[in-house]
This record gives sequence, structure tokens and C-alpha cells, in this order.
Amino acid sequence: MLILLPPSEGKTSPNSGSPVDLAALSFPELAAARRRVGQALVVASGRKNALAMLGAGASLADEVARNTTLWQNPAVPAATIYTGVLYDAAGAATWHGATMARAEQRVRIISALWGVLSPADRIPAYRLSMGTHLGRIGPLAAFWRSRVGATLAREAADQLVVDCRSSHYATVWRANPARSLGVRVERELNGKRAVVSHNAKHTRGLLTAALVAAKAAPLTPDEVAHVAAQIPGVTAVELRSGTLTLVV
Repeated sequence: MLILLPPSEGKTSPNSGSPVDLAALSFPELAAARRRVGQALVVASGRKNALAMLGAGASLADEVARNTTLWQNPAVPAATIYTGVLYDAAGAATWHGATMARAEQRVRIISALWGVLSPADRIPAYRLSMGTHLGRIGPLAAFWRSRVGATLAREAADQLVVDCRSSHYATVWRANPARSLGVRVERELNGKRAVVSHNAKHTRGLLTAALVAAKAAPLTPDEVAHVAAQIPGVTAVELRSGTLTLVV
């Protein structure tokens, strides 16, 4: 089983640690592409129009400025860098020992800066989203689409893919529909269902936590659905046409 996650906009900036070592990251075949995007980000973040180029508001000026020292900033495991709703719900910052070993095998994070990451990969905090058009590199989704396809196809070979990515990150690579599950979250109120957005991240995080905690990785959609049915707050689970729907 392979769980695909987006990164989070929210990130923790570590106070100490060695800088990122591109050669030590998983999927070393992406090192040159990571270096190219990182260098472009450093340059873009030092420009007067950096906030506009990176789609960041004035409140994020410090985060954008931090990009200019990307290669010198402390790096820690990606599971502790990302602090958004999904990662908080997954308890990713607490993954250690055997739990981190399972996460390292089962979880792949799609990143605008790094392409594909394992939760154990040591990275610095940064500000960059997949929807960005980054200088001469152009749209990042298109840039990575041509570079991570073989990597992800190899990772997903003969595995069930549980896809928890958001739209921008889902465009980078599409898993084989016959071997993948999209995750949909709905809320039921007064007998009617509606798709939820913000709370969907929380529920996908709970699902990620449950799938990582399972000592034996679920191998089929039915096994994933069984794990999902045990999540507190999930009142119903449905499997249909390659989609796992969780009702909360």
C-alpha cells in the first residue's frame, strides 16, 4: 500500500540541525531537479515582487524571506516540518521508531520543491506551492509531471495507492485507476450529504494515521475500508468506482 499526501502550507521552522543534503534524500534521481527548483526559489524570493510571484500575502513575508537562505537553513524530517490540518490529525510529528519505519515505507509526499518525499527525509521549512509559475521553470506541476512519473510508477508497482492529495498535487501523477483509491469526505446532516473541504483534510489525516499504525499494511480496497470504519467520527464508509467515501 502506498499513501499519497500533499504537503501543507503550514510548516515548522526548526531552530537547529544540519542543512538539507540532497544526496541523502530518497529518490536521488530527482537531485538535479530539486537543486534547480531550489535555486530558482532562492532567487525569486529575493526579488521585490517575491510575494506576488509566490502567491503569498504580506503576512507571509518572513516565510518568503526565509527561502533566500534555503540551503543554509536547518533540516529535520518532513513529518515534523509539515504542520497543517492533515498532518496534525495524522500525528505525523510523533512518528518515531517502528511507526516512522512504516510511514517511511507507506507514505509519499508530493512537493512543489522536492518532487516526492518520504516522511523521514530531512528538509528545511520553505514557502512554495504547486500552483506557482516559477521563473524560467514555469508551472511547477508541469515541471514535476515530466520528472516524477517513473519514480512514482515504480513505487506504486503492484501496490494499492490511497490518494489523499489535493487538486494541484494530484495533477502531477495519476495512479492506475484499477489499483488506486481516491478519498472523499462527506458530512451527513438531516438525511442529506454534502462534500466537506476543510474537515476533509482532518479526516484524511485520521485515515493516514490509521493506515500507518496498522502493523500489516492493508492490501485491498476492502481492507482499507475496514480500517477507515474504525476511525472515531466516521459513521459510514462506502467503496464505489475507485473512490473511498468517508461519512462524518
